[in-house]
Amino acid sequence: HVQLVESGGGSVQPGGSLRLSCTVSGDADSIDLMAWFRQAPDKEREGVAAFAPAGGPFELDSLKDRFTISYANHVLYLQINNLRPEDSAEYICAATTPGSRRGLGPWFNGSGFKFWGQGTQVTVS
Repeated sequence: HVQLVESGGGSVQPGGSLRLSCTVSGDADSIDLMAWFRQAPDKEREGVAAFAPAGGPFELDSLKDRFTISYANHVLYLQINNLRPEDSAEYICAATTPGSRRGLGPWFNGSGFKFWGQGTQVTVS
């Protein structure tokens, strides 16, 4: 089993930066893919970036100029620069194990992720 705990959220002004962390505990070595998602009130959850410990980052073209994902020592990071009000959301870390997402489509649809954190709130205003 795997536990995920996010931290690093907060309230910032537009143009500011944050670094979010997701600490992995439990059977961390069983994970083959981790990702950050975000969900704002009255909006659907959306994928932000993903990281495969054996394969590196997967970043979306629409966000990669401001969002950078990395992974080290069982901590998944998300560096967010030049924050905008529309980035305000709860940021949630997720992870999965080999085979759990087979046939479920691209990672950013969120399907098949077995483990989810509680989220950390980011407010930009």
